[in-house]
Amino acid sequence: MKTRILLSGIAFAAMTAAVPASAAELRFACYQDGVECDAWAEAFKTFEADNPGTTVVVDIVPYKSIVEGLPLQLASGEGPDLARVTDLGGLARYMLDVTPYVSDAARIEEQYGRTLAWTRVNSPDDKGIYAIMDQQTATGPFINTTLFEQAGVAIPGEGATYADWAAAAKEVAEKTQTPYAVAMDRTGHRFAGPAISYGAKYFDADGNPITVDEGYRAFAEQFVAWNNDGTVAKEVWAGAGGATYQDAAKEFTNGSLVMYISGSWQIGRFGRDVGDAFDWQAVPAPCGPGGCTGIPGGAAIAAFKHTKAPEEVGKLLEFISNEDVQAKVLAKTKNIPANQALQVKGIDYENATDAEKAALGTFSSALANFSPVAFQFQGYKNNRAIMNATVTRITQAIVGESTLDEALSRIDADVKEAVAAAQ
Repeated sequence: MKTRILLSGIAFAAMTAAVPASAAELRFACYQDGVECDAWAEAFKTFEADNPGTTVVVDIVPYKSIVEGLPLQLASGEGPDLARVTDLGGLARYMLDVTPYVSDAARIEEQYGRTLAWTRVNSPDDKGIYAIMDQQTATGPFINTTLFEQAGVAIPGEGATYADWAAAAKEVAEKTQTPYAVAMDRTGHRFAGPAISYGAKYFDADGNPITVDEGYRAFAEQFVAWNNDGTVAKEVWAGAGGATYQDAAKEFTNGSLVMYISGSWQIGRFGRDVGDAFDWQAVPAPCGPGGCTGIPGGAAIAAFKHTKAPEEVGKLLEFISNEDVQAKVLAKTKNIPANQALQVKGIDYENATDAEKAALGTFSSALANFSPVAFQFQGYKNNRAIMNATVTRITQAIVGESTLDEALSRIDADVKEAVAAAQ
């Protein structure tokens, strides 16, 4: 088993282009929020022992490389044999259907059917197996409970609105002299949950993207206003250009942020990095006029068509899908299972703190009540076009490069252009 850590997208592209995969060596490009790649590297030792002659090289890369560099590689017919990805619909055109190479496709369908659907976007009757989820996620907020206690501010209860939470977090920040009240990851994915809660539909009755409607506009107006009045940490969205991803995890773990809108994948990191510095918890998604929802999602290990070892790749994906393998990996990574059998049985998480267990429970239970629009958004094959347009144009409105009306008009135009190009 070989594990390499790559520090840049340039190194990632150079490595995967320079070292072609053979039937005996599979290259796996993996990003991790916590220890996901490390856990898979350990698990693959068993696969290698069971499949003499086949080795798996785990190349640990930044998430930015997966989002920005990998699509360019795949479009040119290059790249790793497999990768850990989140843009399932957008990358589906490059994925390999491993159904001919697995021994029990029916079991995989039974255990992963709901998420397999997110990669089956190339034809209405597609039943292929292209990727296996190793992490079911849900977006939503975390709060620094200690800061609320120090400020003497009551934590809003279930059903509280975004306005309620923003006011409470801002009061806490002021009373405790904490630099930031609220922050949200710089991505259109995170933006979508609040937007749907404010009434955004994202799609018309025929499933075509409409993006900007009254609900979308309402949250966009509120979000820009919060960035400009100091309620939301402006540095997160204004600190980068284009569609570049940026989070605020460090600000939360170092205690300088009251409320962080991110998602369940941060649980393991917070458990590790916060330690006993302060108490924290996950809370249900705030509400708006359209409901109280986050966005479902997750990461999946996908196989790609250009591999020179499709049979070995298929065997590896089937190994990854096994219930016992998933249970061991998830126990280490502290992620929510996509495997439906494990969702019922539960995971015996290793060394999980009470805060981590509570947060996992909060996000797991929240998924059942997410809006159907949220699932439609996650499964839409061109959702990356919506997300990129959102983050690029809303940022321009935040920093004053355009008016909000101009930004919203450009979002619709950007999405239409991107969808037309994809078709």
